[in-house]
Amino acid sequence: MSMKLKWALAGLALAGLAACGDGNDSVGEFSNDLMGNEIMVQALRDPAIPNVVCHFAYFDRSVLDRLRQGNWFENPSNSAVSCERIGPIDLSGVETRRSGDEIFSQRQSLFFKNVALRRIVDLENSTLIYVSHSREIVEGSAKIDMSTIALTPEEVAAARR
Repeated sequence: MSMKLKWALAGLALAGLAACGDGNDSVGEFSNDLMGNEIMVQALRDPAIPNVVCHFAYFDRSVLDRLRQGNWFENPSNSAVSCERIGPIDLSGVETRRSGDEIFSQRQSLFFKNVALRRIVDLENSTLIYVSHSREIVEGSAKIDMSTIALTPEEVAAARR
């Protein structure tokens, strides 16, 4: 492959990945190594439960690392999540099915890989569960992280009505 073609493909890939962000609140980022790779941290509000905020961290590969490895089209699927209540929780209108609801998804590759955040309501154990995971079309991924928030007896009773 010619050098011009490699540079053209790299530019196309980087332009595509730059469009992968979804405009959530970035609260921090820091360099992870000498190649310029970064850890990005975003604050994500649960759209159905405004008094829950999750901090979602993920890996963002640098241009140098993409060129060095020749894999221009994707970031690793690694992510982490920590959620907490910042006020009273109202579960009216929130689905309580076992599969929960996906509340956030962000592309990690130009084509087939996302990192996602899913909310599951566990009324039996008075808990909200948030699971970050990667989703790939070809194969699943075991790269997951989880955070829980305890619900008060009043919040659980109101959700069961």
